[in-house]
Amino acid sequence: MKLTSILMGGALVLAGLGSAAAADVRIHFINCGDDQGGGNAVHTRLIAEWEAANPGYKVDREFVPWGQCQEKSTTLASAGDPPALAYMGSRTLKQLSANDLIIPIDMTDEEKATYAPPILGTITANGKVWGTPIAFSTKALYWNKDLFSAAGLDPESPPKTWDEWLADATAINDKTDAAGMGIAAASFDNTMHQFLNYVYTNGGQVIDSDGNIVFNSPNNVEALQMYADLAKVAEPGPIAYDRGKLRPLFINGQIGMMISGPWERGLIGDVNWGVAPIPVGPHGGPGTLLITDSLAVFKGTGVEEQALSLAKWLTSPEHQLEFEIASGLTPLRDLPGVQALREKDPTWNAFLDAIATGGPEPFVTDYVGLQDTINEAIQSVILGEATPEEAIADAADQLEDYK
Repeated sequence: MKLTSILMGGALVLAGLGSAAAADVRIHFINCGDDQGGGNAVHTRLIAEWEAANPGYKVDREFVPWGQCQEKSTTLASAGDPPALAYMGSRTLKQLSANDLIIPIDMTDEEKATYAPPILGTITANGKVWGTPIAFSTKALYWNKDLFSAAGLDPESPPKTWDEWLADATAINDKTDAAGMGIAAASFDNTMHQFLNYVYTNGGQVIDSDGNIVFNSPNNVEALQMYADLAKVAEPGPIAYDRGKLRPLFINGQIGMMISGPWERGLIGDVNWGVAPIPVGPHGGPGTLLITDSLAVFKGTGVEEQALSLAKWLTSPEHQLEFEIASGLTPLRDLPGVQALREKDPTWNAFLDAIATGGPEPFVTDYVGLQDTINEAIQSVILGEATPEEAIADAADQLEDYK
């Protein structure tokens, strides 16, 4: 008998699906990133457990670097040779579903209830769920306490408003050898991501709940103006920097502040640092960009049911939290273990408190067009080629083609 597994109440169970296969059926799983880190070790063990419970199936996990993996999965699918399962930024799911390359995820109301509504918003289109969230991040503001002291600022008092933020960054820039703020403005997706933190802390949006483009707003003009103002007291040439390149500057005391995710806490070493909520704009409140990556099940492989079973096994609540802790990611679900994380390490609070008021990554049918358009708007203002009003208005017109 050929076996597959389904998830019931978080447990792996077996169900017969027909005659046994003569040889192991391979399940091609494209995994973004590399095979290093604690999170990979967790998944390696879980995949082995899934294979043991599903004789006749073997998972071939292919690691492909970020920046190439999503394109490879999409290219293979478009050419009629899709992977069975792929680790994708959730922003890709609407485009993949519109092109009929992936299957909707059969997620029960009970399963949906384990996620906060903003997280569900990152994977839902046209009333259907298109991926199982596998990784999640919120962002917060890291500050160098020693540089705050050197600039005459209170090292235990990070900025809470945009006015305070710009004033503190300017003081560090003027009174120390460091730049006040690390700004990402390279032609890469996390430039848009960084900017959306400003949008969401100033009450702005890209797309409203009815699917309308609402990018051209005073809130977003203010957000872009703030980004440009901070760029004046940032590291030289922010156009050359993506978010990952800011970490060495922070470690070496070359920037006083940066926005990033919870993983930085284990990577920035001996810096005398603190982390706090992202400062709020004049027309906003606490917020952050909510980014999820998901496992997408591709059509046309003949093992869709098995791929879905594996996806749900890896992302079940108890397994997901173990993976998140090992990877340094923000937990996707508010489980009892999350409160234990807060109690053990209060630096989690800035990342966890932001979930309820965060905003999703815009869900569009052309995410590359979206990010390129917003990145070009950011760069045009930083380079002095356009005003924030002009850049936002022009971008809003272009975004109509991508929703």
